[in-house]
Amino acid sequence: MSVTVWWLVTVVMVAVHSASAGVVELNWEVEYKLWWPDCKEGIVIAINGEFPGPTISATAGDTVIVHVTNKLSTEGVVIHWHGIRQNGTPWADGAAGVTQCPINPGETFTYNFIVDKAGTHFYHGHYGMQRSAGLYGMMIVRSPKETLQYDGEFNLLLSDWWHQSSRAQELYLSSRPMRWIGEPQSLLMNGRGQFNCSLAAYFNEGGLKECKFKDNDECAPTILRVEPNKVYRLRIASTTSLASLNLAVEGHQLEVVEADGNYVAPFTVTDIDIYSGDTYSVLLRTHNPSPPRKYWISVGVRGRKPNTTQALTVLHYADAPEFEHLPYPPPVTPRWDDYDRSKSFSKKFFAAKGYPPPPEKSDEQLFLLNTQNLMDKYTKWAINNVSLSVPATPYIGTIRYGLKSLNYQKPPGKEIVEEYDITKPPVNPNTTKGSGIYNFRSGRVVDVILQNANVLNGRGSEIHPWHLHGHDFWVLGYGEGKFRLGVDEKTYNLKNPPLRNTVALYPYGWTALRFLTDNPGVWFFHCHIEPHLHMGMGVVFAEGVDQIVKMNIPNEVLGCGSTREFLMNRGRH
Repeated sequence: MSVTVWWLVTVVMVAVHSASAGVVELNWEVEYKLWWPDCKEGIVIAINGEFPGPTISATAGDTVIVHVTNKLSTEGVVIHWHGIRQNGTPWADGAAGVTQCPINPGETFTYNFIVDKAGTHFYHGHYGMQRSAGLYGMMIVRSPKETLQYDGEFNLLLSDWWHQSSRAQELYLSSRPMRWIGEPQSLLMNGRGQFNCSLAAYFNEGGLKECKFKDNDECAPTILRVEPNKVYRLRIASTTSLASLNLAVEGHQLEVVEADGNYVAPFTVTDIDIYSGDTYSVLLRTHNPSPPRKYWISVGVRGRKPNTTQALTVLHYADAPEFEHLPYPPPVTPRWDDYDRSKSFSKKFFAAKGYPPPPEKSDEQLFLLNTQNLMDKYTKWAINNVSLSVPATPYIGTIRYGLKSLNYQKPPGKEIVEEYDITKPPVNPNTTKGSGIYNFRSGRVVDVILQNANVLNGRGSEIHPWHLHGHDFWVLGYGEGKFRLGVDEKTYNLKNPPLRNTVALYPYGWTALRFLTDNPGVWFFHCHIEPHLHMGMGVVFAEGVDQIVKMNIPNEVLGCGSTREFLMNRGRH
C-alpha cells in the first residue's frame, strides 16, 4: 500500500497570519514534584502537575499566549519554544541572558507569539540545566491545509533521565577538577521508562526482573494501539540532555517525511537516528498480522558508549492478546560508534519538492572550531577558544538601550582551522571566557562551518548536535577531517538541501550550513547537549542591530541586571 503525498504545496507550512487565525491561551504553573519517571522515585519539574508538560496544539498562524508562573521556590525559569522562529517577537524566544531575564520565584511572565510555521516542535527550559530536570513538552503546530494523508497520529517525546538532580549535575560539571555526570540511568518515552525492571526480561535470563505495573503507575509505558492496514504519523522529538538515540519499530518500516518542522523528500528506513534537538515525522504503515499481535518499539543510545538499557514500549494491534508476551526480542540498537551508518542516515535528507534552494553564494563565512579546554583548571568547551559565559543583563536589552558597548567577536579567518591539529589534544589547552557574540547586518547570506576536533585528553571526538534559535538553515554538507576552503565548497548541495534548525557535527569532521539574516534579534546557536552548553559550548548572533534599537520590547522581559536599573531610573524622570 502506498500513500500519495502532494509535496508541491508544502510551502503552505509557512502560513499567512490572517484575521481568521485563532488564539491559544494557557496558564502554567511550574513547580517541582515527586515523580516515578523510571519506576524509581525522583524529583521532576512539572507544569500544572504534569510530567512531561502538557502538549500544545495550535494551527499555523495562531497566536500562542502562555502565562508562566514560577513556583520553583529558589530559582528562576524560562521556556524556549524550540523550532518557533519568533519573527517580530525575539524577546519571547525564552533564552535566559540572551532574550530575557529569568522569571523570578513567585512571579508570572507572559509569552505572546505567533506560530507562523506548521510542524512537529517542542518546548523546554533554557535556564541552567532545567531541561535535564524534566522541564519539557511537545508542541504540535498543524497546517490549515495539511496534504499529508494518514489515519491517526502519536507523539513520542524522547528524553534521558538521571537519578542525580540537575542542580547536582551543574555543580559536578562546574567543579575543579570537573566531575563527569556519567551516562543517564534511563531513557524515557513520553516521560516513562524502566530502570529496575524490563518489559523484555523474559528474553534475558539472569538479568533485570520483568516489569509488573499497577494502575496509574507513572513509569508504565504508553502503548500505541493501532488498527491493521492503516497509516499512522509518528511525531518524534528528542529533548535529551546528553544521549543521541536510535528508534526502531519491530517488523515495520518508517517513511521519514518531516524534519525540524520542514517537509523532506520522503525516504524509507528500518530505524532512525535522532539527536538532541531533532524532531521528525515518520509514516508507519500497519499490516494485517494473523493472528493479531504486538510489536516492540525500541529506543537505544548511539554516539556514546552506552551504559543505559533500551527504552521499550509496544505497538499493539487491535484484538491482540492484552497480557501475552511478545514472541521475539526487541530490535537491537545499531552499534554506538558506527558513525558511517549515522552519516549515511543524515545524508538521506533532501528538501521536499516546492522548497526554494539556498542562495548560490554567501556574503560571509564564519568558522566555528569546537574544542575542549581548561580555564584555571576548570574543564570547558570552547568555540574559537572562547568559552561562552552568558551575562546577567540579556544581550537584547543591552543592545536595545545602548547600555554599554558589547564586545563583538571578530569572525576568524580560515587559519583557525588550518593551523589547528584536530586529531590530537590541544597543544595549548587553555581557553578564555567571553560573550561569544557575533554581529550580522540584516539581509546577509551567512555560511557557518562547524569544525570538530579532539577532546582535551586522550584520543576521541564527540558528536555535537547544534541548534540555531530564530531560524531554519540549509544543511549544505558534511565532510571528514579539516574543512578545506576553496575545495569543500564544491561539494555543497545547492540544489535541494534540507532546511533544519538542528544539525549533527560528527567526530573529527565538519558540517556546513547557510542561513539568511532575515529575522532581527539576538539568537543563541549552541550545542544542544545540556552539559556541553553549561560548560560554554555556544555562541550568540546579534542580527539587525539597527532594528533591535527600535523594538518595543516589554519592560518585564528586562527586569534584571543593568536593564532593570536603567528602566527604574527612566521611570523616575
